[in-house]
Amino acid sequence: MSASDHSHAHGHHGHTHGRIDPSIVRSRAGLKAVGLSLAILLVTAAAQAIVFAASGSVALLADLVHNAGDALTALPLAAAFALRSAVAEKRAGYFVVAVIFFSACVAAYEAVDRLINPQAVDHLLALAIAGAAGFIGNELAALVRLRAGRRLGSPALVADGYHARIDGVTSLAVVAGVIGVALGFDLADPIVGLLISVVILRIVWQSIKVIGLRTLDGVEDGVVDSIDRTAAGVPAVREVRDVRARWIGHTIRSEIELGLAPDTTVEQAETIAAEVRHAVVGSVEHVTEVAVESRATRPRE
Repeated sequence: MSASDHSHAHGHHGHTHGRIDPSIVRSRAGLKAVGLSLAILLVTAAAQAIVFAASGSVALLADLVHNAGDALTALPLAAAFALRSAVAEKRAGYFVVAVIFFSACVAAYEAVDRLINPQAVDHLLALAIAGAAGFIGNELAALVRLRAGRRLGSPALVADGYHARIDGVTSLAVVAGVIGVALGFDLADPIVGLLISVVILRIVWQSIKVIGLRTLDGVEDGVVDSIDRTAAGVPAVREVRDVRARWIGHTIRSEIELGLAPDTTVEQAETIAAEVRHAVVGSVEHVTEVAVESRATRPRE
């Protein structure tokens, strides 16, 4: 006995029965998130630029360059959402990684130069305030990007959100540099700038892994396990023999093989498969299509 059940979404047939096309809704939501986070980061970078001009802190410069780079990464992301193209979104993700890497190189160069040619750092209180402002601005931008990226299934936006969140922590490192200088350790400022560069390079590696996984249509850790647990929790399912999942555009397609009782009829198997499909789509984020195959299992002893 075996039965197969496949889900079909009316939106794939090219008409929406009077509703707004989901891709348009997604595009608008993505553009809104990118625009809002861009505005936050531009204000943050402008405030830090004013303080840097007065203080000459290389740690603050490293943070400022990175925040400005973050703002620029919003442009290809916005273009990708406007085009409503998954391919453009992936390419935008790689552009984000390239900009992050460039900002790390600039920050590292300035930090090394300041170690070789030390300069006095002034306006310590203003520097501390600028570092705190960088943390707040980046955390706000991270919240906007992460929430929208998860809701929209956008790896580029999620990666950029985590990027902004870690940037917020590195902004606090500027404050640490200020404390070191205030305590009489003048090299604290360029050393902190160099440490920020190392953190940025770590972000580059993490971002490459996230974007690369999606390029290969791979799903994130935990997705397959979540599908497995959800399917196993449906009554009459004796076992979940196999689960596969992959990204197709901005949604996940899953294939599940179930083990049912030997005396299960074809009609009952179809009903169980429909229940599994409904449960998985309703519980696992971004899963919109599920193919279920049912096979009889040996009687339990």
